Amino acid sequence: MDSLHAYGQPPYTVAVIHGGPGANGEMAPVAEELSLDFGVLEPLQTASSIDGLVEELKKTVETKAVAPAVLIGHSWGAWLVCIFAARHPALVRKLILVSSAPFEAGGDVSIDETRLSRLVADEKAELETLWNNMGEPNGDSPEKVKKFLDLLTKADSYDPMPSDAIIDFRFDIFNKVWPEAAALRQSGELLEIVKTIKCPVVAIHGDHDPHPAEGVSKPLSKSIKDFRFVLLKHCGHRPWIEREARDEFYRLLKNELET
Repeated sequence: MDSLHAYGQPPYTVAVIHGGPGANGEMAPVAEELSLDFGVLEPLQTASSIDGLVEELKKTVETKAVAPAVLIGHSWGAWLVCIFAARHPALVRKLILVSSAPFEAGGDVSIDETRLSRLVADEKAELETLWNNMGEPNGDSPEKVKKFLDLLTKADSYDPMPSDAIIDFRFDIFNKVWPEAAALRQSGELLEIVKTIKCPVVAIHGDHDPHPAEGVSKPLSKSIKDFRFVLLKHCGHRPWIEREARDEFYRLLKNELET
């Protein structure tokens, strides 16, 4: 898989940044939809550290986009674009954070419990087994990764539509980057980084997302001067696949890209 996909026609003023870390391809449907009106880049994550991912994104924005650009970060990608904007403010016009992970220590304690509560017993056991075996030989085979992602989609969604997105989940990246990112949150450094962001920030979150909305809205409203939070009804962790929230999600995105 190439490390960068481009959608629509130049100039490329928008970039969608995947979650995970390493959930490459997950936001391709968003890039495709937005490309009807904007030039959109989809950089894939290949580095195995936060510094490396920031430098990858810097190279993409500097060489392929028209800066300052709008960065749309999903889940972990919301953290990544915040770190990027803090380090390279001249390259960013606006941040749009979609379904971000919580920003404060302890904000994640309910996520796994909420997810598991939405699955039946056999599904819970299978999800936990798949997760625990991801680092083992053949534990991240395409079949097992697909099943893992299917179970997560069921737990994370309100009323999802079928998706043909091809997700190349890089667990090697996840296993190296996520502990580093979690440590930033635990120490409070993540929020200190956020406090230095100068550009406007908009957060879009679903009311059915296992990631608690208040874990985003409360700390960021206190930390960022130009911040706005939008809660979507009947919406889980991936708004673009939600039957009832999809249209409003894209309406919000396009409006933010035009202003």
